Amino acid sequence: MNNTLFSLTQYALSELKDTYSENEIRSICRLIFMDVLKYTNINIHLKKYESLPESFVNKFYDITVRLKKNEPIQYIIAETEFAGLRFKLSPAVLIPRPETEELIYWIKESVISPRQILDIGTGSGCIAITLARAFPSARVQAVDVSEEALQIARHNAISNAAPVLFQQKDILNYKAEKEEKYDLIVSNPPYVRQCEKKKMQKQVLDFEPPQALFVPDESPLLFYHQIAKLAQAILLPEGSLFFEINEAFGKEIQEMLRQFNYQHIELKQDIFGKDRFVKCKK
Repeated sequence: MNNTLFSLTQYALSELKDTYSENEIRSICRLIFMDVLKYTNINIHLKKYESLPESFVNKFYDITVRLKKNEPIQYIIAETEFAGLRFKLSPAVLIPRPETEELIYWIKESVISPRQILDIGTGSGCIAITLARAFPSARVQAVDVSEEALQIARHNAISNAAPVLFQQKDILNYKAEKEEKYDLIVSNPPYVRQCEKKKMQKQVLDFEPPQALFVPDESPLLFYHQIAKLAQAILLPEGSLFFEINEAFGKEIQEMLRQFNYQHIELKQDIFGKDRFVKCKK
């Protein structure tokens, strides 16, 4: 058999049809061709009938086997793109979502020249690093409870030339330093209830870190409450607080922020029309 980009794509369409849609399979193939062969989109089009080296063909087959077991392609190739930057990934961190890119764009539209930024629950560092690149004069700090996640985030900061200070801290037991002050705090904390597991894809349930996803059914706003309380102490006057949220709790989070005396509370939908972001000012 003459192994080409075209024949490998047809193979993947056959092997993965029970796991992914046709469009998803074609997108995954394109990612593999670009990541492993270092092809551009133009290369993929122009060279789709050229013979490929056996080493690549074997690697493609191995990747297909892993994909059939629902392992996300981002973990298999160990990186992804977010807001135009490349980020290293491992199962220690969540795969950044397009919705979170929207949060970044909303912050850039809403906040003028922040000086001190804090990202809570940084994971891969995608939010902190993207904001450090967007606001080069700001001092950006980021915290996470997982040291393994922080190792990935530090690597990503170096590879993206973003000066971010990363620290291991548990937000549920966060002790603020006296001199800690920020004019922008952002968080995409765990917000999926245990009862929502049955609606989730196996790619997420079986491979992404549960501590970064789930909260108890009985306290779905656990992290939002803690962060809102903390932010009252460490946000400067007129400082901004941004959250990514569970679509089911937009009204509840707005009410909680009112109880903490935040001002200018605004709920925003994502590109899918779901309540996904909240911002407010101290």
